[in-house]
Amino acid sequence: MSKPVVKVGLCGLGTVGSGVVNIFNQNGGMLSNRAGADLQLFHVGARRDNPNCDTSKVQVSRDIFQVVHDPEVDLVVELIGGTTIAKDLVEAALNNGKHVVTANKALIAEYGNELFALAEVKGVALRFEAAVAGGIPIIKALREGLAANDISGIAGIINGTGNFILTKMANEGSDFAEVLAEAQALGYAEADPTFDIDGTDAAHKLVILSAIAFGTPVNINAPFKEGINIVGAEDLEYAKELGYRIKHLGIARNHGDKIDVRVHPTLIPEGKLIATVDGVLNAVMVQGDAVGEVLLIGPGAGAGPTASAVCADIVDLGREIGLGQKCSIPALGVTAAALKNRELMPMGEVESGWYIRLSADDRPGVMAEITKLLSAENIGIDSLIQKHEAADAKRVPIVILTDPASGDSIQRAVNNIAALDAVNGELVKLRVEEFRGK
Repeated sequence: MSKPVVKVGLCGLGTVGSGVVNIFNQNGGMLSNRAGADLQLFHVGARRDNPNCDTSKVQVSRDIFQVVHDPEVDLVVELIGGTTIAKDLVEAALNNGKHVVTANKALIAEYGNELFALAEVKGVALRFEAAVAGGIPIIKALREGLAANDISGIAGIINGTGNFILTKMANEGSDFAEVLAEAQALGYAEADPTFDIDGTDAAHKLVILSAIAFGTPVNINAPFKEGINIVGAEDLEYAKELGYRIKHLGIARNHGDKIDVRVHPTLIPEGKLIATVDGVLNAVMVQGDAVGEVLLIGPGAGAGPTASAVCADIVDLGREIGLGQKCSIPALGVTAAALKNRELMPMGEVESGWYIRLSADDRPGVMAEITKLLSAENIGIDSLIQKHEAADAKRVPIVILTDPASGDSIQRAVNNIAALDAVNGELVKLRVEEFRGK
């Protein structure tokens, strides 16, 4: 008995697109067996060829919209990036009754809600596993594998460039600019690395994860955002001395009637497994009421890992298309009508421990003044480092770890500390997440 044929149209032949072609060329038979359908890479749209893949046996068009309007194509893969032409492309595909697979995190973060609703109306699917954490199957895990759980929180290292930079700075004591230049030379960071450095890339991914976890519409404006550029080499060293590692985390938490969604550098106890995830690897930790804590670790970018996630979505849809079934799993785990808006908790109300680094005059009474100002905000001190690095030093670095405190109270205390005559220069504050009992 012959298998039903599912014809795939691919738009975009860059790093990930070439990876998809290579997987089809190498593992096409296996993909078809797993889909229970004859999956065919049928039509490719790209402005130019890519020498890293062979498309000689596939129809190639220079106009990507020819792929979308090809009546023989059942499923369109969007890998062109951006949020303008890509949005038009995906909308056209859905309106033409074609299923869509994308790796475009910015597109999903900004326009996901309307695209998901359109897909539902048209009775087709929009899949996006590759949009978050590359080769880690976190979307499927949240949406399907953990569907029985009330998710209380997510914490993830979801930008490999930032993780590479912080890892190198911690291991080698190098400064930020030096490691950034190395990341660019190695191809881990773009010529314009702004989105990786300032947290935008991680924020796009986090809003997608939080929408699935908490059953809310995707809200691109939700996350509080701080980048890795506020972390100095000395902060990484002091954190290590205190028993912590600094990672750039995307964190989303369920507080009942509110959620908080934030991206920022975070001190994590060195004994926590996520603290050991180094280099360009990604990791996502999920806390569910039934399953407990789940941690997924893997490569977060690159041709192979990201193309792996794209092809997994193609196989999933191929199974349903081949069986003549409607693709029934909603994009965010529930239908658009079932999504519920949740109030965002102001960052000033979000409590955590805090790391504070400052420089102060080396004279009696200074620490007493600092402690008094913290106490005035009901902030206790958990640990303290005061370095007397030279006998004749007039100023000393002071590092404080506080007990949990709200963002508003710590900001008031820090403002008052910075106003002391004895305190001058840079003052750094970073959140501390213990993840106790998780």
